[in-house]
Amino acid sequence: MEVEQDIYSMSNTAPKSKTKPKRKFNSWVNNPVLEDYALRYAPKSFRKWSSFSVASSALGGIAFLADFAIGASISISYGFTNAFWGIVAAAVIIFLTGIPIGYYSAKYNVDMDLLTRGAGFGYLGSTLTSLVYATFTFIYFSTEGAIMAQALEVYFHLPLAIGYLVSTLIVIPLVLFGMTALSKLQVWTQPIWLVLMIAPILAILMKNPQAFNAWLHFEGNSPEGTAFNPLFFAMASGVVLSLITQIGEQADYLRFMPDQTSKNRKKWLWAVILSGPGWIILGSFKQLSGSFLASYIAPSVGLAKANEPIQMFIKAFSEFIPGTFVVLTIATFFVLLSQVKINVTNAYSGSLSWSNFFSRLLHFHPGRVVWLILQVAIAITLMEAGLFGFLNTVLGFYSNVAVAWIGAIVADLVINKKLLKLSPPYIEFKRAHLYNFNPVGFGSMIIASIVSILAYFGVFGMVLQAFSPFLSLILAFILAPIIAIATKGKYYIARENPIMQTQLEMVAGIMVEDEAEAPAGSSRAHHHHHVNKNGEVTCSVCGFDYEPMDSTYCPFHKGMICSLCCSLEKDCHDMCKKATF
Repeated sequence: MEVEQDIYSMSNTAPKSKTKPKRKFNSWVNNPVLEDYALRYAPKSFRKWSSFSVASSALGGIAFLADFAIGASISISYGFTNAFWGIVAAAVIIFLTGIPIGYYSAKYNVDMDLLTRGAGFGYLGSTLTSLVYATFTFIYFSTEGAIMAQALEVYFHLPLAIGYLVSTLIVIPLVLFGMTALSKLQVWTQPIWLVLMIAPILAILMKNPQAFNAWLHFEGNSPEGTAFNPLFFAMASGVVLSLITQIGEQADYLRFMPDQTSKNRKKWLWAVILSGPGWIILGSFKQLSGSFLASYIAPSVGLAKANEPIQMFIKAFSEFIPGTFVVLTIATFFVLLSQVKINVTNAYSGSLSWSNFFSRLLHFHPGRVVWLILQVAIAITLMEAGLFGFLNTVLGFYSNVAVAWIGAIVADLVINKKLLKLSPPYIEFKRAHLYNFNPVGFGSMIIASIVSILAYFGVFGMVLQAFSPFLSLILAFILAPIIAIATKGKYYIARENPIMQTQLEMVAGIMVEDEAEAPAGSSRAHHHHHVNKNGEVTCSVCGFDYEPMDSTYCPFHKGMICSLCCSLEKDCHDMCKKATF
């Protein structure tokens, strides 16, 4: 706090920045509907949706049929028993790890990248996780696009290569308008999607009750038949655990939750839990449904095609809808609807990740829309390369890094922040207050990832090879508090943030009621001098107004600066974090 007060009082001695014109952003960045606060805290002025609307939008984004394909694939590879317990075990882990991430994202209105910065990774340390997260979004964009292309091939006889292109381009117009468009799309289509998903499964069970028993004895290609095999169970779990980073896409919606108050507390918490970590409840149901449908259609289409959702639902709808053409039309519509609902989310979240990644490395931000184009370009390349045919292998490898990242974040939020009190009680995401690298999260993720990847390639034997994602999660979860204790939490905050301190005091009820009571020259009094009548702070670099949470004092520019201008500044050399400025 004393350091920050010195910043405000040293107006005559702080080095002066070169005279520069106000920073100007292109029209895409200046448009809040298009930009959707890609690199920022989501301000209260923009968060006009109810808890229900945000939760519905977040749940609408998990309409993906990759769950069906994953459940089918691991059942075909490892048999029903191992697939079933693998899905259950992974679901429990994903749900528990998603609780603190969903809660903190909603409470502090930050996306996954901003949360990672303040949860033990540092400003540049989270650049790696932005890349990991972007990888997740384009892998699943490619998977979902491939499923859509399969439906287009069956219905319109469109070659897969062209289908990949169509399934990619169709989502771009929807994603351009961010949460404003996505919230409407997800809410309006959700009831139709739920009915079309559940109705055919119920029809099969009612018409052919023996299908359930056949599912329980489904062997697929497993050499063990339906017997439980610990190694097969672990490999099945590893594939499902790759979905652990889905909580990041949920957080991209949850950051728009309204503020939590005493009146909406219960409703707010339920909305966060159900639409945050709760996504895996519906997700595991879809995986089990995919397993069930694969066992049901395998005798007629063969194991090679039994993991294709379009084949599943053509057969399922035919159980209670007469007419081949009608069945094919409804099944195709369902697949296309599902894939549009999820791929707009994959493309949206990917554009946020790339925005964060490049803004830190290059100090350059042309707008979220530009990175959206990059996202879909990578995705279509993977589709054309045949990613769907190697789904289990790709996801099994990816899960080692994904769970290390999530494990490190959860350990920081739950253990370091709540139990050890070594991590700040709030989420600090601004460059001006963070070290570039925090060994707590960054170090634990790197170590856990390297060890688990070595295990995945068999360096430590067959058992750890199969259980490598579990090894990654455990290592990251243990190492984060150990490193925090060893470093005494000194790498979380590079300089104190008086604005956050004021917010915490307000929550604690100890803030002075009258501004005049604040000591003259104190950081609190100075902070109030920079707030306009709308409660916003004017950035001295770009000239726009932002909420105090998204601003800080910059000694280089000798004025308040917004978090984006701070991120894009190349000439300051982080002088605000040095004791000698």
